[in-house]
Parts: sequence; structure tokens; C-alpha cells
Amino acid sequence: MGLLHDMLACFSNQKINLAKIESKPSTKKLGEYTFFVEVEGHEKDENVKKALKQLVKICKIKILGSYPKDQI
Repeated sequence: MGLLHDMLACFSNQKINLAKIESKPSTKKLGEYTFFVEVEGHEKDENVKKALKQLVKICKIKILGSYPKDQI
């Protein structure tokens, strides 16, 4: 399967809902994409930590923000 499938499986395996997903073509290489994903959960939540640990094994990630529910 493809990278997107593998990425989504990381969240699915941990029962994490996606709020938003967006892809943009990479500026570095033809045929590569950058994915922006917004999930329900905080990076310190145990299930989110597990998903991120799985995710870094298959692709490069960068967390742009993580906000507790009480601050939204």
C-alpha cells in the first residue's frame, strides 16, 4: 500500500479521529507530498503518543501545535 494508507493506520490503530487532512505537493521532489493532519487529542495523550511513535518509523513528522481541550 502507500504512505497515506500507512499513516492513517497509525491513527486508526489507536482509535484516534482525524479532524482534518490536507495534502500538498512537495517542493523538493516530483511525486512527493506533504500531509497536514489535525487529530482529536493532545500529543501527551497515551494513544496519541503511541500513534506518533508509529508514525516516525514511516515518515518525517513535525508537530505544529498541540492544545489541551480546555484551551480551545
